[in-house]
Formats: sequence, structure tokens, C-alpha cells
Amino acid sequence: MPVIIDEVVITVEVTNRDSGGAPSGTFSPEEKQVIVSECVERVLEILKQKAER
Repeated sequence: MPVIIDEVVITVEVTNRDSGGAPSGTFSPEEKQVIVSECVERVLEILKQKAER
């Protein structure tokens, strides 16, 4: 009987430790808004693709 995988979840932690820098958690409000907007855009695109199936 074949096994079908419907969804794969990948988690990634991004740091700058290899180059000697410490992870930075401080963003300006403008940078945060850009990141949130990009995330929303990508999620909506994924949902649109799933709805088309």
C-alpha cells in the first residue's frame, strides 16, 4: 500500500553566528511592516493556489 504525504513542515532558525555577529532581534517599525506585508502576501498566494486545486 503506498504512503501519501499531504504536507511537509520545515522549520528554520536563521542566525549570523558564522560571520561572528550576534542574532539581531531589533527592527524598526517600517522594517516590521515590510516583513509582515511580505508574509501576508505569501500566505494569500499559497491559499489561492490551494483553492485552485
